[in-house]
Parts: sequence; C-alpha cells; structure tokens
Amino acid sequence: MIRVFLLDDHEVVRRGLRDLLEAAGDIEVVGESGSAAEATRRIPALRPDVAVLDGRLPDGSGIDVCRDVRSVDPAIKGLILTSYEDDEALFAAIMAGAAGYVLKQIKGTDLVDGIRRVAAGQSLLDPAITQRVLERIRNPQHEPDQLKSLTEQERKILAHVADGLTNRQIAAEMFLAEKTVKNYVSSLLAKLGLERRTQAAVFAVKLTGQPPR
Repeated sequence: MIRVFLLDDHEVVRRGLRDLLEAAGDIEVVGESGSAAEATRRIPALRPDVAVLDGRLPDGSGIDVCRDVRSVDPAIKGLILTSYEDDEALFAAIMAGAAGYVLKQIKGTDLVDGIRRVAAGQSLLDPAITQRVLERIRNPQHEPDQLKSLTEQERKILAHVADGLTNRQIAAEMFLAEKTVKNYVSSLLAKLGLERRTQAAVFAVKLTGQPPR
C-alpha cells in the first residue's frame, strides 16, 4: 500500500481526495490536515510515502511544508497540488525538493497515477524547466551583483539547494559537517538578501527569466 498524507485547508477537498485515492485500492490515506504548521509536525511522525500538499494555505504553503519535512526525512516525497499556475511557485517547488507540481484541474485518474509514480521515485516536474533552473544557477550568463558576492563553496551549496537536497544530504555530498552546511546556507541567503530557502526561487526566476508556458 502507498501511504499518503493530505494537506488542504478545505475539508471538502480533503474528503474528495481521500475518497478518490482510497478507491484506487493500493493507496491508504494515513493522515490529513488543513494547517501548514500542523502538517509540518505530523507528517514526519506518520512517515507517509507521499505528502500531497496544497500550494497555498492561510498559515503558509505546501512548498514550505515540503522543504521542512524533507529536511527531517528526505524519504518522504512531496507532491504540490495547486490551483495556481505560478512560475515562481514552480521554481520554489523545485528548490524545496518536491517530486511533482500539478494543478487541481488534473483528472482524478491522472492524480492517482502521479502519486504512484512519485511513490516509485519518479518525478512529475518538467525536466527541461528543472534543468534550465539548475544550469543557469551554476553558469549564469549575466551574473547579478548578489551572485558575485558568493564564494565558490556557497555557489556549490546554492546549486545543491536548487537540486532539492537537504542540509544533511549536501553535507554527505560535499564531505562537510551538517552544521557547516547550515552556516553556508545562512551566509548565502544573507548575501542574496533572502530570509528563507524557498525565497531563493525568486532569485532563480530573476536569473533564468520566465519559462514559456
């Protein structure tokens, strides 16, 4: 059985999703919430295979929840389900390590199939857009002043953050202590004039330009 957690601030939507998913036969909804803060606390404890996360919530966003949950348990896959076709949110989802970003207009059968694919380790993100973000962060053609202020190590860290890696994973990749990586992330965000990891998505949009719809 594929274990799924649902986050949406509308109870009717959650109920509809639960009925849809549990009717599939191979999916079990192990928890649900209408609050980003509550979901951030509960998801790591429940350890679902996939967390289906509403893009926008009264107390935050599913993208923030995805980033926070994956920093605790990278094995949990995040699938952003949103009503908004928003380029900045798409980039933020990539930065947060989400495995998918789909609109609520998606057909029920396609959503069920998408959850199965994400649970199996596949990505629902457009690989061309993802690659464009990563390549231009690593090799910007017109380097903004903020990027010039980053050290080579901070640029590597930023690229790994864009890949959706947690501090723990970056530490393993670069043979650094996790605390050292945390310090680098804090430093590069300060230099970029940002407060949170997901805000780096806005910086990525400025760096890459708007992708075609």
